[in-house]
Amino acid sequence: MNYVLPLLSVLIGYSIALFFKPKNKTNLKLLLAFSGSFLLSLTVMHLLPDVYKSDNHNIGLFIMAGILFQIILEFFSKGAEHGHVHGHDTMTHIPWLLFISLCIHAFLEGFPVSHHHSLALGIAIHHLPIAIILTTFFINSSLNKKAIFAFMITFAIMTPLGTIVSDYLPILNDFYTQITAIVIGILFHISSTIIFESSEGHKFNIAKVSMIIFGIVLAYFI
Repeated sequence: MNYVLPLLSVLIGYSIALFFKPKNKTNLKLLLAFSGSFLLSLTVMHLLPDVYKSDNHNIGLFIMAGILFQIILEFFSKGAEHGHVHGHDTMTHIPWLLFISLCIHAFLEGFPVSHHHSLALGIAIHHLPIAIILTTFFINSSLNKKAIFAFMITFAIMTPLGTIVSDYLPILNDFYTQITAIVIGILFHISSTIIFESSEGHKFNIAKVSMIIFGIVLAYFI
């Protein structure tokens, strides 16, 4: 399930956008708010205590490095990792900077999954609305359907690939704490941005707060 959940979530999101063409942005924003809350809660409740159990005294530095790295990635991806894509200009080829930065982000997310199985569910929930938004954006931009499929299938396999690499390259276990701390920084930035960007004008409402609370409660009981 560690490999399957993140893969399926992107493919399901791609299929939803392709066949159902959802136009209700409110529901997507609520799903984003839930996914951001759930992912942040998993990070705080499970990943963070794990890395601080180690004897490494530079954990905070690696977490901040992860936040900075994600900011740099978003310079190229324009915030696609948290559903922040816009514009409808016609595309004739895959936006390579967006593609590469998004794949790096998804690949790194897969590293801690082998030690924290619940994170696979969190990443899956996180990737579902992102896949819907990305696919819809590409369709509206008139990108070739084959190019859209190639983009999304590659994005779908990156997180499982990160988990596989973590599982089958024992040398990475020597740097597990540092890599996980970097991923924590990435997830901190992504999830908090999702929570504050998932409503117009950064305003909170009852529905959004309810989804955030639901995400926290679900993460606590996993």
